[in-house]
Amino acid sequence: MPGADEQDLVGEEPAEAQEPVNSSLDLAVARVGDRWALLIVDALLERPRRFKDLEAALPGLASNVLTARLRKLEGEGLVVAKPYSQRPARYEYSVSAEGRELAGALRLLSRWGARAGGDRGARDEGPRHRSCGTPLEAHWYCPTCERLADAPDDDVTWI
Repeated sequence: MPGADEQDLVGEEPAEAQEPVNSSLDLAVARVGDRWALLIVDALLERPRRFKDLEAALPGLASNVLTARLRKLEGEGLVVAKPYSQRPARYEYSVSAEGRELAGALRLLSRWGARAGGDRGARDEGPRHRSCGTPLEAHWYCPTCERLADAPDDDVTWI
C-alpha cells in the first residue's frame, strides 16, 4: 500500500514539466545560485577582494566551490575578475554595477534572517539615515498613486 506521500503524487505532472510559480524569482535564483553565491556577493559589496581574502571572509567554503561560484557569478555579469598577476594567473574580484543591485535585497534578507533567528538587534542592521542615524525601513510605494502600498489590506497584486 503506497504511503501518503506517494498517494499525493499520483496524477501530478513531474516537477520539471510544471510552470514555475514566479518565473521572475526563478530566473533570479538561477542567476545567483545558492547561499554561497549570495555570501560571496555580500563580501564583495564591502570592497574588491582577492581569492585568499574571500576564503578568509567565508570560512567553511571549500576552494573548489568558491572557484565554481565565482565563475558562475562572473558568467552572469554579477562579478568582475581583474587580473593582477599573469604568472601565475591571479585575480581581484569585485561586484559589477548589476551585481551591486543585489545589495538592497541582500540587506533585507539579512535583516529578515536575523529577526527570524531571534536577533533583537536585527532592526539595527542595514542602511541608516545619515542626518539622524535611524535605521531605514523598506516599503512598497506606488509612484502613480504617490502612496505607500504595504499594509495587509492594500490593493496589491503579485505578478
